[in-house]
Amino acid sequence: MPSTSPSVPHGSVSYRGDSSRHDDASKQDPRQRLIVALDVSTAAAAQKIVAAVGDSALTYKVGMQLYTAEGPQVVRDLVASGRRVFLDLKYHDIPNTVGAAVSEAAKLGVSMLTVHASGGAKMLSAAVEAAKVRPELIVLAITVLTSMDGNDLENIGMQGTVKESVVRLAKIALANGCQGVVSSAREASALRAELGDRFAIVTPGVRPAGSKASDQVRVVTPAEAIAAGASHIVVGRPITEAPDPAAEARAILGQIGG
Repeated sequence: MPSTSPSVPHGSVSYRGDSSRHDDASKQDPRQRLIVALDVSTAAAAQKIVAAVGDSALTYKVGMQLYTAEGPQVVRDLVASGRRVFLDLKYHDIPNTVGAAVSEAAKLGVSMLTVHASGGAKMLSAAVEAAKVRPELIVLAITVLTSMDGNDLENIGMQGTVKESVVRLAKIALANGCQGVVSSAREASALRAELGDRFAIVTPGVRPAGSKASDQVRVVTPAEAIAAGASHIVVGRPITEAPDPAAEARAILGQIGG
């Protein structure tokens, strides 16, 4: 990974403790709210993206594809270069196993990680407890994947609408100590209305106007996501496959920084 660290402003958005509010996020550098997805298969490709984006982003998502291909070293390199890492491995297993995995992730220095809310109260509590060794680590609970719609939920036996399912899972996650959730921005306003502002909402499935939806179903623009109540947005291909990734990132920052 590039050795040059980006300029990381003070006062980053945090969701540990009752004093932090979603409202405060709007006062921050908009780069605090953008997460660039490194959905590639090699460290070299990831390094190229990070170098191309430069100081236009501070946080990068390492998901299952890159982590499976390259392992934890890619995370260590990003952290060592001054970037923040959103480790999106969506842990979902028995409580002891998930707690052990979160402990290892904390040692890597990640800033955010994901677990599935559907893993239940004991698993979520184990994840949160394990994360306490790194106080700044935010545990986010996956609610309903943005590739799914109501028909998909019905097929797997989940009762209610997508919105109802997202809110129900978010309540379980927050009750068991998670600092935030992952959901589509289409459900973000309902989450804010029912559960308040004292937690993070990270929204994938964000596409600038005119971009292809690809494999996402519940898609919104960056501005729509923030207006709906998202604290962070995850953007991948519109930035990473752009002719000028830094310029595309800056354009998105302009949309969410108002």
